[in-house]
Order: sequence, then structure tokens, then C-alpha cells
Amino acid sequence: MSTTSFTKKTLGLEMAEPAVTPPTSTGNATTFAKKPKLRGKSKKREIPEGLWTKCPKCSTMVFDKELDENLKVCTNCQHHFPIPARHRISSLVEPSTFAEMDATMTSVDVLSFTGVASYTSKLEEYQKSTGLTDAVITGLGRLGQQLTALGVMDFSFLGGSMGSVVGEKLARLIERATAECLPLIIISTSGGARMYEGMFSLMQMAKTCAALAYHAQARLPYLSVLTHPTTAGVMASYASVGDLIIAEPGAMIGFAGPRVIKDTTQAELPAGFQTAEFLLDHGLIDAIVPRKDLKARLNDYLNYLMNGAGSVEGEAEGRLKRGA
Repeated sequence: MSTTSFTKKTLGLEMAEPAVTPPTSTGNATTFAKKPKLRGKSKKREIPEGLWTKCPKCSTMVFDKELDENLKVCTNCQHHFPIPARHRISSLVEPSTFAEMDATMTSVDVLSFTGVASYTSKLEEYQKSTGLTDAVITGLGRLGQQLTALGVMDFSFLGGSMGSVVGEKLARLIERATAECLPLIIISTSGGARMYEGMFSLMQMAKTCAALAYHAQARLPYLSVLTHPTTAGVMASYASVGDLIIAEPGAMIGFAGPRVIKDTTQAELPAGFQTAEFLLDHGLIDAIVPRKDLKARLNDYLNYLMNGAGSVEGEAEGRLKRGA
């Protein structure tokens, strides 16, 4: 029996088609011009810088003008932003009553410090960017009816570090308050002693506390206000020896950082142990006062502690009583 065989054919592959080669271009070849891109106005609106600020706590975009009017406090979550020293002074004292002391006093590079940048160049850089001569502004001003010696630190100047000028300006302010029988308020924000001045910066801790001891002997009040952050040498000296110690909400207050403390003590640290709220619960500070209420509260404290002495009306009478 014959067998029928079938050959499998693959369709389309029986004959190989010749390769198609594109024609070479000649001078007579037709060319096509590219269509120009239509450039219309962009629909994206550019927002000018300096109009909005993002709150680091609640991520809300706050209108800068509204933030300034609210003393740099977030209108949504009440987060307290850093505030320049001069703005804080203007928010506390009565208009045109603040007389600055030692405004031209500046630091010198007594150790000829060298590093990535010289101390002198850093001072010039921060003096230019902040408009300050150093990290504190001191002077006399009227808070309500009370003539007051006021010192305000500014963290934007080298982290509010305390060098020879900061210590000297504060010591002179304290001595002036003692001599004129005035109450004293120091508002602190600092990363500690200034490393560029070495031992000279650490000497300011003893100098300011010694001046405060004489102020206390004269039975004159000293109110210490702690803002974010107040740490290290400043917290270990004049910031922590006030008759009343007040803090802003959420302020970081302590001596060393949590990592250093943990490595030294080999102990687990409680959550939030360097916040103003924790320290209020454990008795280190006396009150937490929001920034918008600070002026009224300070005025109440001073009126109670001074009992009219040193006020505009009772200044002469108060000084006579103290001199008796």
C-alpha cells in the first residue's frame, strides 16, 4: 500500500524578499520642514518667595503677614517660630521707650582661632546678615508702667552662643538694674558657650551669676524667660537662677543633648524630658506662657514683685524706701 507524504510549508517563507534600501538623498529630494512649536503662555502661576511659610509642626502654609501679626506663632497649631530680638523687644516694651545699652560693643579674636573659617570672618558674616553686633541686645525700657532692665538674646547670631561680649553686656545690664533699683528680665535662647573664645566664654557663666547674686541681695526681682532652644552654658548659669522662670510652649530646655546624656548615664530617658512641659511638671520652671500673653503676664509679675516701686509714678518713692 502506497503511503502519501505531505510536505509542511511555512506560509510567507518560501521565497526571501529582497531587502528594501532607502533611497539615497539627492539634491532634488523632497525635504519637509519641521513645524514650529506653538509657545503659549504657561498656565502655571509662580508664587513669589517670602509670602508663605510652612509650619514645621502641622505643615500648614501660613501667610507671612498673618504670621508676623501673630508674633511668629502658627495660627493653626500655635507652634512658636524663632523671633528676632528686636521684634521681641518691640512686642514687649511700650513704643519709643527702649534705650539700648552698649550697642557698639563687639567681640575680638583673642585666641586667634583658626579652622574652616576664622572667627573674625564669622563675626563679620553674622553682623552683616543679622544687623546685630553680637547675640544679645540689652537696655532699659518701660513695660506697662514699670521701668525695666531687659536683655534679649538672638539665636540667629552664631546660635545665640555666649562669648565675652554677651557676658559683659548682660553683667553691665544687671549692675545697672541693681544700681537703679530696677527689675530685670532676660529672655534666653542659646546653644551654649562660644567655642571660638574657649575659656573666656566659660568665665561669663560665673560673671553673670555673681552680678545676679548682688541683684538678689538688693531684693530686686529677676525674671528669666526661656525660649526654644535654651541649652548648655547659658542654661547652666544665669538662665536657671531667676526668681521666676518662665518658658514658651514647646521650648527645648536642657544642658546636653539626649544622645550625650544617654551615653553618659547608660539609662533610658523619658520621652520629651527636655521640653518646657516636662520641666514644668517636674518643678524646674514656674510657668509656660504663650508669646502673645507674655507682655501682660510679665507686667502682672513685676507689679506684684515690685509693689509699685520703680514704676513711672512710684519710682521716686520706691527708691527712697529702698535707700532707707
